[in-house]
Amino acid sequence: HNDEIPAAAHGYIALTPAACTSCMLCVRECPSWCITLESHAVQTSEPGARRPTTVSVLDAFTIDFGLCMFCGICVEVCPFDALEWTPRFDYAASDRSGLVQAIDQLSGSGDQR
Repeated sequence: HNDEIPAAAHGYIALTPAACTSCMLCVRECPSWCITLESHAVQTSEPGARRPTTVSVLDAFTIDFGLCMFCGICVEVCPFDALEWTPRFDYAASDRSGLVQAIDQLSGSGDQR
């Protein structure tokens, strides 16, 4: 009997903040409305460009795993691979608010698991 979880198993969803362009596809396509995203627009200008470009900067991103169905639609629709499955399954929380994960927890930079 093997108790190891396969590396390709769908555990929880992780975020790569640098890859997220705040396009909102994951938020719009989520059937359980468990993803929230906040961003702001910034104008950038590159040398030699004719005009400035407006880009969105990610401010906040949360997934409420108390609502999430783990369907994977958000992972599939993300055109920039900012969301991915990870093989970890440890989402224990002492209350419901502990199931709401923000950028730090989703990216692993504030990993408490």
